[in-house]
Amino acid sequence: MNTMIEFKNVGYIYEKHEGEDTLAVDDVSFSVQEGEFIGIIGHNGSGKSTLSKMINAILFPTSGDVIVSGINTKDHDRIWEVRQNAGMVFQNPDNQLVATLVEEEVAFGPENLGVDPKEIRRRVDEALDNVEMGDYKNKKPHQLSGGQKQRIAIAGILAMKPKCIVLDEPTAMLDPSGRKEVMDTIKRLNKEENITILHITHYMDEVVDADRILVMDNGKIAMEGTPREILNQVEKLKSLRLDVPQITELAYNLKKENLLASSDVLTVHEMVDALCQ
Repeated sequence: MNTMIEFKNVGYIYEKHEGEDTLAVDDVSFSVQEGEFIGIIGHNGSGKSTLSKMINAILFPTSGDVIVSGINTKDHDRIWEVRQNAGMVFQNPDNQLVATLVEEEVAFGPENLGVDPKEIRRRVDEALDNVEMGDYKNKKPHQLSGGQKQRIAIAGILAMKPKCIVLDEPTAMLDPSGRKEVMDTIKRLNKEENITILHITHYMDEVVDADRILVMDNGKIAMEGTPREILNQVEKLKSLRLDVPQITELAYNLKKENLLASSDVLTVHEMVDALCQ
């Protein structure tokens, strides 16, 4: 398995003209393999969004190196190559949509890459089908729901044929229905298309199905492991000012009252099985 992303002793400082500089990312090292689904969580100001922007070469490390698909993001001659390999989806889909029709929106990226018009047509149709929005190609983006807009933003990235998609709190502004639409799309792209996913979120239940979770705190990686290893550490997560999934907290409280043999529960089905035992 090939390495998709590598952080080597990466630091990032926001410089202020007046007052003290802010150390947002502090000596962070980790790697992501092709096809992995990585969840990145942390309280506001923990450094997770800064981390994501360095993957897409929106920000450049103050120290250390970020390597994306073998390319150092500091190589300014290859920035577009980096961005083609690692697409970025932001919190507010309205900030990403620029065209008047859905199919024009999805075609925008490939057109800027100079892709042949016939290939663009094929990519647009394929990308819209991948996010189950093919029936909306002649709609106007402003007529869509929040979840649909975010799926169009993801389709626009897919049309550029990235190996990796970085999603920076893509469901933060959506209702539960929109959140489910987007999460189902992300999981399907990871499992069926083998696209590497880095999902930054403050909704803990969105990382239950990840391969690994990174927990950020004060610019550092405070915890790293599988969802089962991370989410069962209820007290530690709360000390980092994070919530835990409701099922996990219920299992933790039942275990404290000796009403459950183990608190190692992540899903409703696992809770049912545990209670039946």
